[in-house]
Amino acid sequence: MEDPGWLSPREQGAWRAHLAAHRLLSHQLDRELQAFGLSLNDYEILVNLSESPEHRMRMSELADATIQSRSRLSHQISRMEAAGLVTREDCEDDRRGTYAVLTDLGWDTTQRVAPEHVASVREHFIDLLTPEQVATVEEIYTHVVDHIHSIRSAK
Repeated sequence: MEDPGWLSPREQGAWRAHLAAHRLLSHQLDRELQAFGLSLNDYEILVNLSESPEHRMRMSELADATIQSRSRLSHQISRMEAAGLVTREDCEDDRRGTYAVLTDLGWDTTQRVAPEHVASVREHFIDLLTPEQVATVEEIYTHVVDHIHSIRSAK
């Protein structure tokens, strides 16, 4: 077996710090959103729909945007439909396609929760960094995201 190029102590420390920060931050933000009856995944869907034209997205596009399987997204949308946050509509030009559409309650919820969520992101992430560190984090993660997207689109 070929040497996998083991991580140096510094590289391993950076990787583990990234994993811990991601998990802890996601868990904290998820806990804080629960006060509004939402999960972090629910909120991500609401934001994607709120930023889309006519507050709607094809389910396949929403699954890609939120990095969820079609099946998992379908179950989550069902739960959000039951809560009155979204609805599904058939695609007129593609009988197999379905749109997820933000309801008025979903829009109102997004508007009510967004300021609290942004305050949490600031408290637990942005305000802990200098402006230079924020720029570096953006640069680093943009590079990683672009790399992964290029791999996914090549398949």
